[in-house]
Amino acid sequence: MKAGIVGFPLVGKSTLFRLLTGNPGPSHGGRPGVRLGVARVPDPRVAALADIFKPKRRTWATVEYVDVPGVSRGEGAALVDLPALRGVDALVHVLRAFESDLVPHPEGSIDPRRDAATLELELILADLGTVERRIERLEASIQKARLPEDVAERELFLRLKAALEAETPLREMDLSEEEQRRLRGYALLSAKPLLLVPNLDEDRTRDADVFLRSSGLAEFARRPQVALCAVSAPIEAEMSELDPEDARAFREDLGLVEPGLDRVIRTSYDLLGLLSFLTVGEDECRAWTIRRGTRARVAAGTIHSDIERGFIRAEVVPFDDLVAAGSLASCRERGTLRLEGKDFEVQDGDVINFRFAV
Repeated sequence: MKAGIVGFPLVGKSTLFRLLTGNPGPSHGGRPGVRLGVARVPDPRVAALADIFKPKRRTWATVEYVDVPGVSRGEGAALVDLPALRGVDALVHVLRAFESDLVPHPEGSIDPRRDAATLELELILADLGTVERRIERLEASIQKARLPEDVAERELFLRLKAALEAETPLREMDLSEEEQRRLRGYALLSAKPLLLVPNLDEDRTRDADVFLRSSGLAEFARRPQVALCAVSAPIEAEMSELDPEDARAFREDLGLVEPGLDRVIRTSYDLLGLLSFLTVGEDECRAWTIRRGTRARVAAGTIHSDIERGFIRAEVVPFDDLVAAGSLASCRERGTLRLEGKDFEVQDGDVINFRFAV
């Protein structure tokens, strides 16, 4: 999974990216200032399984983040031309929700709800330009040779144009799987799931839920395929310098159950409808990323195409049952280890051993 971090200048985007990924990363995507980094999806199940199986290594699921330079009002169309954003699965919009006399807000006041709506409109207008150009090319092609696929695509793009002119992001449209497939190559930004990340100061961190409601962000995030996760980048940066015990005490003092960065990563993961299944053994305990609804045979291909091609059966046990039993042998004795066929729908936390022959 890959997510693009976007936002206006001086909101803390690059700080959040650095904290999420652990390092600034190299330039990426053919433009100076574009950075690519990888964050590990927090999953205590990997560590718990490693305690049982004592593997040589532990491997967590990951999320790739692309950090792009901040865009000002009227510059949203520039995002469409960024190669680094064309392949992202979701957008992470970092919103300024902190006060600072040293860093004035370009709009003169702190209003994350306004900023969320402003960038949303920028994405819509950028997509409108892309859609209108495509319609022009389709109509020229139809005049020369009225191919049925061009006619069908023009009808689709005319629907997109109507939605965008009504200032409706494309993620809110009801599109069929075939229509979504047709659109994959166009990098339509308002079609991508959106995670709003207000960057709070310490005072607002203590009553973040109240602020999210009063600011209007909670209501904004009730839209389809939009999620909300507040953090305080300065606090997260300070905690990253502490040892684990001191960091835990600091979080407890602020009333935080877990690190804000973990919540951002997990919310990114959930927003795209992803889950993790697990594999175990003396070599490795590992979490693998798949989409919800994935069948066993396709999940096997996540590990290796040969396993998918030669799929026979999946040996499946839920994580909780394996931990309770303490071993796969005990799961067999208890009847919690099951044999499933290729059409079995893998669930989050399933521990699976695939039987295959090629």
